[in-house]
Amino acid sequence: MIYWANAVFSVKIFGYELFHFFPAWFYEYLGIPFRLAEGLQLHFFFMWLFLINDIAYVLYLAISGEWRATLPFPGSFKRAIVVTLHDMHIVKKLPPQGKYNDAQRIAYTGVILMGAGSILTGLAIYKPTQTAFLTNILGGYEWARWDHFWLMIAFVGFFVVRVVQVAIAGWSNFRSMITGYEAVTIENKIPVSSLNETEGEAV
Repeated sequence: MIYWANAVFSVKIFGYELFHFFPAWFYEYLGIPFRLAEGLQLHFFFMWLFLINDIAYVLYLAISGEWRATLPFPGSFKRAIVVTLHDMHIVKKLPPQGKYNDAQRIAYTGVILMGAGSILTGLAIYKPTQTAFLTNILGGYEWARWDHFWLMIAFVGFFVVRVVQVAIAGWSNFRSMITGYEAVTIENKIPVSSLNETEGEAV
C-alpha cells in the first residue's frame, strides 16, 4: 500500500528502465487499494514487533553465548564460497562444519545487520526532522528511503533462498526449525536377549 501510493523505485542502466518496483499489474492483480494511511498504520504496528524481536534476539545471542556460533570469523568468507559451490554440486568436499557453516554465519549475521539498518533507515524517513542527524548521515531523506526499500527487497530475497534451502533439505529439517527437535528413525534390531536365547546361552 505504501509503495503503490508512490511507486518511484526502478532499476535503470544508462537511463533505460529494466524493471519497475512494482509494475501496475502487480498491484492490480493483488487488488491492493490506494490506502496509504492504512498501509502506514499496519507498517508501524508490525515495526514495533520487528524491533522488539530484534532486540530480544540480539540480547539472547549476547547472554547465551550463541554469538560464538553465529558470527563469522577470519576465513569464513573464503570457506563460504566453497560451501556455496558444494551446495551447487560443483565441489564435492565440504569444509569443516560446526553448528552453522560459514555461509550460514555470514547470512545470519548479515540479517541481524539488515534488521538494524531497517530500523535506522525507518526512523530517518519516519521522523526526518527529529532525527535529522541520522537522516543526514544516510545521505538525506531520499537516500534513506531508497536504502529502506532495498533492505526490504534483501529480506524478501533471504526469505525465498532460505525456504528453498529448507525444502531441498527435506521436511524433517523444516519441522526441526519449528519445533526445536528432529525425529530420527532408528533401525529395528533384534534384542540381545533374543539372540542369547537363540544361541542357547543363559540370559
